[in-house]
Amino acid sequence: MSRPDRASAPLHRPTHVLVLGGTTEGRALAVALDGRPGLRVTSSLAGRVARPRLPVGEVRIGGFGGPEGLADWLRTEAVDAVVDATHPFAAGMSHNAALAAAATGVPLLVLRRPGFAPVAGDRWHLVPSLTAAAELLPGLGRRVFLSSGRQGIAAFADLDGLHFLARSVDPPEPPLPPSLQVLLDRGPFTLDGERALLREHRIDVVVTKDSGGAATAPKLTAARELGLPVVVVERPPVPAGLPVAPDVAGAVSWLERSA
Repeated sequence: MSRPDRASAPLHRPTHVLVLGGTTEGRALAVALDGRPGLRVTSSLAGRVARPRLPVGEVRIGGFGGPEGLADWLRTEAVDAVVDATHPFAAGMSHNAALAAAATGVPLLVLRRPGFAPVAGDRWHLVPSLTAAAELLPGLGRRVFLSSGRQGIAAFADLDGLHFLARSVDPPEPPLPPSLQVLLDRGPFTLDGERALLREHRIDVVVTKDSGGAATAPKLTAARELGLPVVVVERPPVPAGLPVAPDVAGAVSWLERSA
């Protein structure tokens, strides 16, 4: 008798998995788990994007009301395991998930894509925060490509004398820099497109978060080719003591070991 395909084998336990998503990895995990016999998967999105890319299966949108609200939801919905597949910079949600998991005894895995890695020719300036990035910018260039998400633009609102090109999925809200052009776009982005963008707008410095992933990495290659400095905001640490998987396959293996 042939052995069943591990990728399609049923997960007998946990029977209800909560995926804290909103990322490419969260959507891919929902696909990997979709249709497994006896398994309920709920993907939760924060609701910060007007038209999010919805994962397959059951979806809830909106906050839980802090760690206590999330813990109550885990109990009420009989959740057996949680996978934190939020954005690497969603530190608040990851913190709340860790507290809720500890309060309820529900196993929690962090699904976190690896960060960007510098290569020869990169001119990176690592900083711990967007505030630190704003303090560093005036000495690096005058025309800034700001690729750090719309909610981070406010950190640069007090910078006069610099022109910002910001790219985000939805329009940013004030406070905003005095000289700002906004491009509404959603990745993945191509290397040719990023080269053209930096040249067309005469960018001389790039600001980005260390979000990792292939969807936004081409801008780093384009900046390296053009010899541009890049201010990279370091990602916050994963809550201490939690298991971490770098990809969807690792998350599925963790869930299968929990069965």
